[in-house]
Amino acid sequence: MTKSSRRDFLRTAGAVTLAAPAIVAATSVRAQGVTKWRMQALWGGGTTPMLYEERFCKRVAELTGGSLEITPFSGGQIVPSAQSFDAVRGGAFQLMKTFDGYTAGKIPAHGFSSTVPFGFPEADQYEAWFYERGGLELARKSYAPAGLTYIAPTVYGEEPIHSNVEIRKIADMNGLKGRFVGLASAVMADFGVTVSPLPTSEVYSALDKGLIDFADRGDIKANYEEGIQEVSKYLILPGVHQPSTATSYVANTAAYQSLDDQQRAALEVAAREVSGALRQNIIVSNGEYIGKFEEAGVEVITLDPADVAEARAKAVASWEKATKGDELAKAMMDSQRQLMQELRLL
Repeated sequence: MTKSSRRDFLRTAGAVTLAAPAIVAATSVRAQGVTKWRMQALWGGGTTPMLYEERFCKRVAELTGGSLEITPFSGGQIVPSAQSFDAVRGGAFQLMKTFDGYTAGKIPAHGFSSTVPFGFPEADQYEAWFYERGGLELARKSYAPAGLTYIAPTVYGEEPIHSNVEIRKIADMNGLKGRFVGLASAVMADFGVTVSPLPTSEVYSALDKGLIDFADRGDIKANYEEGIQEVSKYLILPGVHQPSTATSYVANTAAYQSLDDQQRAALEVAAREVSGALRQNIIVSNGEYIGKFEEAGVEVITLDPADVAEARAKAVASWEKATKGDELAKAMMDSQRQLMQELRLL
């Protein structure tokens, strides 16, 4: 497939309203048969995000006329989630859905390809950085030395803050104990928070036992389904620590290079379609589940936009420090700052 025909395929397949499976099926007969991959995701079985990972795998099969089959596994089903990076690198399975923030301690650039605390307030703005400002290429450079290939992000909106302490302005966070991970750990610490990077599975009990005052955990619906309303008094919006979020599809490079151009393009197209679909699902769900939190007796507090904007300007110094002098991390931060300035966010 030539570069020109690959671009045509991407444009055609990317239009959700077109009959892409029929178009692809007509050109998908291969003598070598079916390529079979396994993918471990981040999510538990039956959860909304996991259903969208299954949708991603189905869409890849459609776009390739069945020549690439990906079997999805829930988080921890093949290996513990913390071992996914090394497992894919070693070829135990070919693809993972991960959150780059988990490896930001070793790869500083991953702090900026996962979420930017006090950064882009809208998911579309963050996704635009990936697709319009070179973010994809920078993310790929961050994984390449490890023998891994970054395919595409799934971008969605904020994750809220759940608290047992009344927080009505950013300054109220100073002196509190909070659970945060990735770049948020460093930034929130600079705002005076005593940070504990607990696993997601321990957030409920930590809030219940008073080990932390407030916490990041997941999206609004997922947190309600986990019962966080039972152990927290306040839901704080916007989630300034994670105003927009990117999880990512990352493949073993040798396995990825064994695919043909059409299969590679299908991975990218399916990823972007699912990104938009999940984001829209979350937008709709947020309204419903904020209401459920209120019905459960949780007070919803909305921070003053002017207070958030002032904190964003202060957070720049934390971003700079978090690059740790790494050239790639600095390139990501600089390009994001430039876009934020053009969007009048800074």
